Amino acid sequence: MVNKVILVGNLGRDPEVRSTPSGQQVASFTMATERRWKDKNGQRQKETEWHNIVVWGKQAEIAGQYLTKGKQIFLEGRLQTRSWDDRQTGEKKYRTEVVCDNFQMLGTRGGDFEGGQQGSGASSSGSQSGPSYDEGGFGEPEDDDIPF
Repeated sequence: MVNKVILVGNLGRDPEVRSTPSGQQVASFTMATERRWKDKNGQRQKETEWHNIVVWGKQAEIAGQYLTKGKQIFLEGRLQTRSWDDRQTGEKKYRTEVVCDNFQMLGTRGGDFEGGQQGSGASSSGSQSGPSYDEGGFGEPEDDDIPF
């Protein structure tokens, strides 16, 4: 069985970073993706989908430090649905989130980092427009990896 999500989109707000009672960092933010197509009449259509993103651990710290509203990122993760009882109504509530396993900064809406690098994503030659962070064995980004 597979539960895999891959998204490329723009942050809808700056990440909100918190700590759990055990001290683990968690960041949350929204991300917008777009779908464009031509309808049967040849008219261009656009649909924006909003996603709730959750990032844990060291990645949460990095997200809080480097990600800002409007930044374009590539992320991989999994879907998770949480449920809870509303304190006032007692009604069962649900929220589906993407739990991020790793992300890569691609650029901003204009396509450029503040430092002037063009954000084009990963290519087959292995060059990347921004640092990539994943759960397994990552360390601090090198100074050369930081896009500004």
